[in-house]
Amino acid sequence: MAFQDFDLISERRKNERQRKIRRRITIAVVSSMVLVLLVAAAVCAVFYKDRIFPNSTQANAQHHSPPSGGHPAAPPTKPTTSSSEKAVKTVCESTDYKETCETSLTKAVKANATTALSPKNLFKASMIAIVEGIDAAIKAGSAIHFEDPKSKQAFDLCMTLLGDAKDELNSSISSVTTNSSNTGDLNNWLSAVMSYQQSCYDGFPDGPVKTGLKKLMTSVKELTSNSLALVSLLDLSSLLGVDVKQQRRLLQKEPVVPNSLDDEGFPRWMTLDNRRMLKMNLTAMTPNVTVAKDGSGNFTTINAALAALPANYKGRYTIYIKEGVYDENVMVTKKMVNITMYGDGSQKSVITGNKNFVDGVPTYLTATFAAIGDGFMAQSLGFRNTAGPDKHQAVALRVQSDRAVFVNCRMEAYQDTLYAQTHRQFYRSCYITGTVDFIFGDSASIFQNCLIYVRKPMDNQQNIVTAQGRVDKRQTTGIVLHSCRILADDTLEPVKAKFKSYLGRPWKEYSRTIIMETEIGDFIHPDGYMPWQGNFALSTLYYAEYNNKGPGSQTNARVKWPGYKGVIKRDEAMKYTVGPFIQGESWLSPDTGIPVRFGLFN
Repeated sequence: MAFQDFDLISERRKNERQRKIRRRITIAVVSSMVLVLLVAAAVCAVFYKDRIFPNSTQANAQHHSPPSGGHPAAPPTKPTTSSSEKAVKTVCESTDYKETCETSLTKAVKANATTALSPKNLFKASMIAIVEGIDAAIKAGSAIHFEDPKSKQAFDLCMTLLGDAKDELNSSISSVTTNSSNTGDLNNWLSAVMSYQQSCYDGFPDGPVKTGLKKLMTSVKELTSNSLALVSLLDLSSLLGVDVKQQRRLLQKEPVVPNSLDDEGFPRWMTLDNRRMLKMNLTAMTPNVTVAKDGSGNFTTINAALAALPANYKGRYTIYIKEGVYDENVMVTKKMVNITMYGDGSQKSVITGNKNFVDGVPTYLTATFAAIGDGFMAQSLGFRNTAGPDKHQAVALRVQSDRAVFVNCRMEAYQDTLYAQTHRQFYRSCYITGTVDFIFGDSASIFQNCLIYVRKPMDNQQNIVTAQGRVDKRQTTGIVLHSCRILADDTLEPVKAKFKSYLGRPWKEYSRTIIMETEIGDFIHPDGYMPWQGNFALSTLYYAEYNNKGPGSQTNARVKWPGYKGVIKRDEAMKYTVGPFIQGESWLSPDTGIPVRFGLFN
């Protein structure tokens, strides 16, 4: 089984799950008992008894059609304003920005007097309010005239990011309407929306424009946080047609049988022939197109191959990149979904560039390779940014793609090597090297069995492996290093005593990084982590370790910050494995050709 079958397997499993789910919840759907709140039972009564508006004219006719031979049913009693206000207040009670929540939802209730008051519709209303807030910000920003080219460039980038946020929101709203998503998807999309907002004004230089935009976006940020809170408050798994019990059984199956998988992530009962099939090298496949610098393929550049993608292609599109160094900046756009690229080896098929911050390029745009379209997969490829340490921020790979997979790949640069920007990402057996904040971003990313090599920095610099950027405690994002090796490379090893090296620092207020079952070299400072600036985020971050080894894994001298959790227990560590953290069991599996460990190794 190979990567190109991944989408077919996922679709088949999805359809099977949905058929089972429909049978289980038929009675609940018919009786309209999908409105479950994780608050007092009396609150549910408010939603059922005090409906301010029926779902639609058709739904109302169905619910109130007269029985055969009987009298027409009486029209529903119009609820009082106080009952709708009570419902809104109850829903908003769990949010962090209650006033913003109540204002937006009350406005929605009043403006939609023909729509049923239900958790589902209130949740949709909360997301629609975010879209309206983003539209207002775009409109206000469009009136600004920029004299400074850097500010204009930052504004254009901001508009792109806000456009991405709107797309995610519209997908979320549509999925709630059609019952085609789950809580994992919604948390993922809304977390990305919040990240886009932050990145929008982060791109501006300090000054009145940045300050004004940040102020303008405050209400949008609060609305997004509130929507994330509502996902937790409402039992949307049931509401959206997901079997919660079955989902929990799947997530718990590894702990129940802790030794069910071997060290390579394959079931122990699997035959040798099946293992060989699953480990089959991608070069044995037949690609859709081949890229070769020597002219022996369909194209000589990767960009040319992407430009020739068939419109509305169905299924997974595979591009083979033959051995060679490809000096080009590549972007797999949002429309390019389910793309697989593979090469002849991470040091043979290499994509390289040298864009950097010092030369005037925003960090976001320095990436040699940007993967944006969902479902992107790469194997046996190298990604480089050769700008050097003196050019500061210079990204080799930026990943925005949801359900992105990188296997046996190599990412090389100095500062900001890998920008794991947003969404769910999985890295297996990759080689990642850099100096300052070289694994950073606000995605939910798991790095499994990866080699993480720290390089020699500039004389005035310190090394930091991670800089995670979670901006709100509701976001389901974080960086997880699982069964990796964090070591000094050949340039740092001889002089490691001259430089301080740390596991991470908090880029944003709720930065979250977990390092578990990982070997940590002796060059890591005993503190483990360093502050970003002063006391910023030290109380709100979440840094934790579990069952690490090596001379740098000793935690007795670690930082004493309130947010540093120290060595966590096994049950807590399980939350950050592939199943629970990135919902990996719905899109990652050994039978897709992707080696993966769902639980802990020990």
